Amino acid sequence: QVQLVESGGGMVQAGGSLRVSCAASGSIFSINAMGWDRQAPGKQRELVAYITSGGSTNYADSVKGRFTINRDNDKNSVYLQMNSLKPEDTAVYYCNAEIKSGSYLREYWGQGTQVTVSS
Repeated sequence: QVQLVESGGGMVQAGGSLRVSCAASGSIFSINAMGWDRQAPGKQRELVAYITSGGSTNYADSVKGRFTINRDNDKNSVYLQMNSLKPEDTAVYYCNAEIKSGSYLREYWGQGTQVTVSS
């Protein structure tokens, strides 16, 4: 069984920084892309950023230049450094990863971590 566990959310003032982390555990053979989505109240879930197993990254236009995604393959972990935070970044942030476990390749999701940015 595979689990993704996020940590590091919290409350910060506008202009501040936060770092959220996500660690995958369980019966993992390999991990392809890892990423972060977010969902604000009353809004659809949206992609924030993802990183491939080779280290290529992609960001939503709304976070480019402010957020940085990276991963530690030895720790099966992905991180999102969020700088210059804005109130509109307030959301639940969900980690996701495409993981091969046994013979199966599928996407897994974490439980989410709340990020609140006050003005």
